[in-house]
Amino acid sequence: MNSPRTLGRRQWLAFGLASLCGTLLSGAARSDSDGGSRNVVYRLVPSGPSAQVVVVGGGMAGTTVAKYLRLWGGAKLQVTLVDPDGSYTSNILSNEVLTGARTLASLAYGRQAVADRYGVLLRQARVQSLDTTARRLTLDDGSTLDYDRLVLAPGLAFDEAYGLSAADYEQRTPHAWRAGPQTERLRQQIAAMPAGGTFVMSIPAAPYRCPPGPYERACLVADALKARGPGARVIVLDHNPAIQAEVETFTRAFSVVHGGVIDYQAGISGLQIDAASRQVQWTDALGAPQRVQADVVNPIPPQRAAGSEAGGWLAAAGLANGTGGRWAAVDVLSYESTAVAGVHVIGDAAQCGLPKAGHVANQEAKICADAVVRLLSGQQPDAAPVANSACYSPITAGTASWLTAVYQYDPATRSMKLAANNGSTVGAKATEAASISSGHYRQMQTWFSTLMGDSFA
Repeated sequence: MNSPRTLGRRQWLAFGLASLCGTLLSGAARSDSDGGSRNVVYRLVPSGPSAQVVVVGGGMAGTTVAKYLRLWGGAKLQVTLVDPDGSYTSNILSNEVLTGARTLASLAYGRQAVADRYGVLLRQARVQSLDTTARRLTLDDGSTLDYDRLVLAPGLAFDEAYGLSAADYEQRTPHAWRAGPQTERLRQQIAAMPAGGTFVMSIPAAPYRCPPGPYERACLVADALKARGPGARVIVLDHNPAIQAEVETFTRAFSVVHGGVIDYQAGISGLQIDAASRQVQWTDALGAPQRVQADVVNPIPPQRAAGSEAGGWLAAAGLANGTGGRWAAVDVLSYESTAVAGVHVIGDAAQCGLPKAGHVANQEAKICADAVVRLLSGQQPDAAPVANSACYSPITAGTASWLTAVYQYDPATRSMKLAANNGSTVGAKATEAASISSGHYRQMQTWFSTLMGDSFA
């Protein structure tokens, strides 16, 4: 028997923010003693706004917002989730696939649970165009969807950069910054490297998805190559002037844990890669030209909101109004576009001042869902939203570190700012773990499973 439950928005919000190990997340589905969470069905409250909300993108942000719109909006709020793929592969922990610690299959998450448990309608299709005046989406199968409110979580697109083509990234020099076939291809290339080989990776100028992700990738690759014998090199070419996240942790990891293996170079420019020969050229921070012959090249390209490229549907709808036309600028009280009324943008595509990361996408989705329900009910969004950011970074095959931060709304600048323990934003900064340990690695597994359960279960 399915077990119906009635839970309102206030009850789910009451879970609040808690510890790093997973209870950070409000509203994770709980298992029944007789059947497990797989058979849970939620009886939605009959009150609430009567409206149609369409969500585009079924990743961390999109699936979470669709789920919580139904939970908090009630039975009369119709929510349709549109995504071209049948399932989502987590980018979080996908670096472990590169060393064989995980498989891609272990990172795959379906969306059927949000359909079965919460009544979200699923459409497997791709957006063709968006008419914001008529409030209508046209999909690539020729069908249309009308909406009262639209939530966009389309994720990222990647520039062709460093002299490489899209085909190069797919076949010869995979960036693997979207978990999937490129991740497996890069894993195979790393596995085939000779003992004492050279792995070269690049990091684009911020903002990019998952600020600590490239640095943890360098650590995991270095850890794997060390196990094959001495002489291996991992050269990290960072377009940023310094490490972008967990500075103390990665400084220690590069100089001590993986000292002599990782060669970290910040402030580089002029990167050029020959995909056929795997020769890499760049100019270092002092202006000196450099060249190296690599065994494997892993260039992470500059990123932008999906659909913001020339001729893209997001740009055509006037939503790519952020810096350089690369992102969608939003009001962080509701994530409503600052350019187009009735359209909200969350996750990696949004320009909102928060890190582009999976846990943050989950938090943005909840702020957005709450705001949309309020707006459809004739109310105003919460005037003081708070978002939590948490991330674990594996450093070796069995150790990890973590980073956490709390962001609160600053009415003076109408932006989200880091908050210190006393609630002040003066001198506030993210908190890093004091050590790299196996205990943190175990906690990482709990954090990950709880986060993914909150978004997809």
